[in-house]
Amino acid sequence: MKFKKDDEVIVIAGKEKGKIGRIEKVLHKTNRVIIKDINIVTKHNKPTQQNQDGSITEKEAPIHASNVAYLVKSASKNSPAQYSKLGFSRNKDGKKVRVVRKTKKEI
Repeated sequence: MKFKKDDEVIVIAGKEKGKIGRIEKVLHKTNRVIIKDINIVTKHNKPTQQNQDGSITEKEAPIHASNVAYLVKSASKNSPAQYSKLGFSRNKDGKKVRVVRKTKKEI
């Protein structure tokens, strides 16, 4: 997984396309990420013995990592947001680092 918690990302596909958010959680097994205030779903909870009243709660649903791109530069008045996919490369010390593919800069 190339994304990490607290990365600023933009959604590039799906019903939330174009929205910008910060990653709250990374789900490595399913290759998905949970982004704050994006892809909100409503969950209906049945009444139980502990919770006598049922409830309706809203929470963020996971988005597949392929539908998300790293935000390089936020949108301004004159230019749209710049984003790129991430890759890995080795630096001079031989250490594996994350790299923005468009600009080839380390993160």
